[in-house]
Amino acid sequence: MIFLDTCVLIDYSRDKIVLNLEKNYCISSIVKLEFKADALNKRELKKINRILSQIMLVDTDQSILDLSDTLIEKYALSHGMSIYDCIIAATCLVYDLSLWTYNKRDFKYIDELELINEQN
Repeated sequence: MIFLDTCVLIDYSRDKIVLNLEKNYCISSIVKLEFKADALNKRELKKINRILSQIMLVDTDQSILDLSDTLIEKYALSHGMSIYDCIIAATCLVYDLSLWTYNKRDFKYIDELELINEQN
């Protein structure tokens, strides 16, 4: 299963890339919220909601939040890691998911996290 970062969903919604939504992709609530917040108008929000309805949503439970806390302490000051990126990374680590992102610099220092940048 592949976890999609918000940047990938934004490119997909703007027809910059092609996603085969029949593949095993997933997101978390944090990505869902970031994606919706990027909507420019109600028409785009409707398109975003249509896309989101086709992608599996994984839970953000206490173990993810606990790991996010560890990541923020470890990387926020030294690498500028954001709260959102901590939650995304923790989600991938807890569920053992690869992360498809274009922002590898935001995650490259987490050795246990598999980063991919695939084009379908």
